[in-house]
Amino acid sequence: MSLDPRVLLRSMFDAAVAAAQPDRCVPPFLPSRPKGRLIVLGAGKASAAMARAVERHWDGPVEGLVVTRYGYAVPTERIEIVEAAHPVPDAAGLRAAQRICDLAASAGADDTVLCLISGGGSALLTQPLDGIGLEDKQAINKALLASGAPISEMNCVRRHLSAVKGGRLAALAHPAKVVTLLISDVPGDNPIDIASGPTVGDPTTSADALAIVRRYRMDLPVAAKALLEAGGGETVKPDDPRLSRNETHIVAAPQASLEAAAAVARDAGFAVHILGDALEGEARDVGAVIGGIAGQVARHGQPFTAPCVLLSGGETTVTLRGNGRGGRNVEFLLSLGLHLGRAPNIWALAGDTDGVDGVEEIAGGFLAPDSLSRAWALGINPQAALDNNDGHGFFGALGDAVVTGPTLTNVNDFRAILIA
Repeated sequence: MSLDPRVLLRSMFDAAVAAAQPDRCVPPFLPSRPKGRLIVLGAGKASAAMARAVERHWDGPVEGLVVTRYGYAVPTERIEIVEAAHPVPDAAGLRAAQRICDLAASAGADDTVLCLISGGGSALLTQPLDGIGLEDKQAINKALLASGAPISEMNCVRRHLSAVKGGRLAALAHPAKVVTLLISDVPGDNPIDIASGPTVGDPTTSADALAIVRRYRMDLPVAAKALLEAGGGETVKPDDPRLSRNETHIVAAPQASLEAAAAVARDAGFAVHILGDALEGEARDVGAVIGGIAGQVARHGQPFTAPCVLLSGGETTVTLRGNGRGGRNVEFLLSLGLHLGRAPNIWALAGDTDGVDGVEEIAGGFLAPDSLSRAWALGINPQAALDNNDGHGFFGALGDAVVTGPTLTNVNDFRAILIA
């Protein structure tokens, strides 16, 4: 092919990220001016950039506070930006959450509370229920991340151990009007699962959360497990009158970003097939399935005809088995490569649109037809790397890591397979 596959795949990834930039997607959803104050509150990897977009496009006075991941702050004039740890919370996130709760509680009936919520907010907006300390909260997050549970189930547990999630932040702001702008990073775009739904009524129960803990044999701190067993972490339900003045808008989502990437591929002459924007499951299993589809296309021209691009999004999970430098996107990509073998004319890129795959400051990786043979030449066993959850080590050694730096947004996983 005349166009470098690396260049095309990276251009598609960049287009997906650009489609979810707050300056583009926040302004159309800003509320009308209230009689009282506009109080901006927020949490997530995109929240600082969302706050900046509000300042740039809001025509009245504004105040507030948002918490974002270390390295993701941007300059603002009136809305304070605080940085904290992700994915395991720290004391800075705890302090920021308390201040956000205090600001919400200060709102009156004439005020509007504008909540800017994006992926990563579950860890960044940390305010555990009474009896659960910060160390307990850190242990809870580590247990969740290692469990292999899908994000919807992880967030169900988080909601029932939090003083701010599961609609509690919006309840604090009552009787003010609450407008929530969401950048979705979850399969299905369910608002209750985006940052564990701090402003959204929660239909699940403590019993549901406890069943998830038992199903995945999560090793939770004694205080957290006891709270769930006692039913003491019940959330705010959708019919709660304190949520009667709420509005919720999804301003950016995975499907729109996949469509932006698809436009780049079509301009380059490729047919595009979006396999889904909400794929879940073990990253290595998803890699095997999509590898089977790509191989079928390359060998038999079914169910699609090459040349083409297969796109997908969503959020896979990784069950920790080894001690390598993991990340669900590079784990997917390594599994994909193993199932494709040395199939010619197939390239792929997988990355997290927030620029961080797992806990590494690396978005993902790039797979080429010769990736496995180059690894063996370096003395790297690809299957052993997968068994050790060492996707970042594998692609880093090949020089095929995809590094973006902070993207200031987050619509979750991006996967593109190019079949020439």
